[in-house]
This record gives sequence, C-alpha cells and structure tokens, in this order.
Amino acid sequence: MLVASALMFVDQRFTRMENVRAQMSVVVAPIQWVVGVPSRVLDWGSLAFSDQQALVDENQRLREQILTLSHRGQRMASLTRENAELRRLLGAAQQRDIPFMTAELLSLDNDPFSHQMVVDRGHRHGAYVGQPVIDATGLVGQVTAVSTYSSRVLLVADASHALPVQVNRNGLRFIVQGAGRYDRVNVLHVPNTADIREGDLLTTSGLAGRFPPGYPVARVTRVEHDPGQPFAQVTAEPMAQLKRSRHFLLLSPPPPQPNDEQHWDDSLRVSVDALRSARQVASPDGESSTQEVP
Repeated sequence: MLVASALMFVDQRFTRMENVRAQMSVVVAPIQWVVGVPSRVLDWGSLAFSDQQALVDENQRLREQILTLSHRGQRMASLTRENAELRRLLGAAQQRDIPFMTAELLSLDNDPFSHQMVVDRGHRHGAYVGQPVIDATGLVGQVTAVSTYSSRVLLVADASHALPVQVNRNGLRFIVQGAGRYDRVNVLHVPNTADIREGDLLTTSGLAGRFPPGYPVARVTRVEHDPGQPFAQVTAEPMAQLKRSRHFLLLSPPPPQPNDEQHWDDSLRVSVDALRSARQVASPDGESSTQEVP
C-alpha cells in the first residue's frame, strides 16, 4: 500500500512515470486479453445464437409476407385487367346515349357447331329477346332466349347469325354472316366492282332497327376477285374478343321510328278519307257519292 501510494504520488507530480506506464502496459496487455477471453466468448455466443434465431424468425415472417403479397399481386392483376376492360366497355357505350346494363359470362355452349353463351341477366334485370350485346371492342351478338336470371346470346360467329353492316370508309352496305369460327365471318353478295379493301372496318348500319348504328362488327381480312363470278369472296375478322371477354353490355336502343314511306302512306290515306268525306257532304241529293277517288 505504501509503494502504491508512493507511485501514485510520483505519477501525479512528475512526468517521468509516463514512459514507465507505457512499458508496463505492453507487458500487462496480453494478460488483460487472456483474462477477457471468457467474457468475450460468452458475449459472442449469446449474440450469435440470438442473431440466428432472429434471422430464422425474420426469414419465416418474410416468407409469409411474400406469399401474401404474391396472392394479392395475382388478384390485383386480375382486378386491374377487369377494371381496364370495364372502363373500355363503359367508354364503348358512352359514344351514344343508349341505355345499357352490364352482364358477366356464365357459360359457353359445348356444341362445336354452335357459338352461343349464357350471361347472368334475365327477365328480372330487363333483358329481352333480340337485345344487342357488345364487349369493349365490338359487337358480340344478340339475345335469343331469356329466363328469369340468365339469357342465351347468339354470337356473330355462329353460322346462323347475320346482320346488316356498312363499310366505315365509304358507307357501302352489305350483309355479314357467321362462318362457324370465332375468328372469321363472311361478307355476302359483294359485287366485284365494289369499293371494299382489306383493313376496312365494318360497322352496324342500323337497318332493320335491331342493332344501333356505328358499332364495330368486323375488319376485312381478305378480298378475292374471280373474273368468272359476279361476286367477290370477302372474309372479315370479328372485332369483339369472342373467346376472351367475360364482361358485356346489353344495349337497350329505342324502338325504330317509322320510315318516310310509312309516313307518306298514312298522310295519303288521311287525305283520301278527307276527300271522300267532302264529296259525300257536297252531294246534292244528300246521299253518299259512289265515285271512287283515284
């Protein structure tokens, strides 16, 4: 204790002990390191095991999170596609102020010679026979049978389906009939001299009042002229995604207005009736005149 006290006093009062302290530190450093080895080993082991367990827990948590996000990503991709399709679908109907209702695909006809489908709209929702059906890209077909909660739709690709169309470029009118294939329809009775080309867009003409005018039907893919035949062979590809679409619009166009000929006939009939009444009144003997009005 006396020696230690003397060394502390000398170290505090004189600077010569700094060199001695430095030399003694070199000698004592290995002893200090050896003495601290067990403590450092315990600390390292505890840290290693705790980090490993934390890594295992974190790995498991990340796996579960990846699985959850993957499921959400798949669902999000489907919802994104469905949302984009519905937006295009609504945009297709907004070009004309025609009432409509949305419908979703329920089933397809298994008959290879028939191209029909069933949608989830029926009498209860306002569906009716003859109602036009479109998707986001074009005309799909028309309703042919209606039940309470579902309807059967005849597609434009069916061989028994035909509708009047016009060439969007120049207004020429033709008849398009299904060819029994999803990717092809036939344009009937096209004269060899008709101005129709590959790539022309065929739209509904509005004739007969079944389909409203202006909706895309098909695009011409082939035009063949045979000098020995009066008509050209013209085929087209439907614009609607008949094999891929799941959401549709059922249009409710207003009833067709009477044409000018009907108005003329009605006016002429009224005029003839009025003339006959006038001649009966003007008859001198007060009896009806039997003279026929031409």
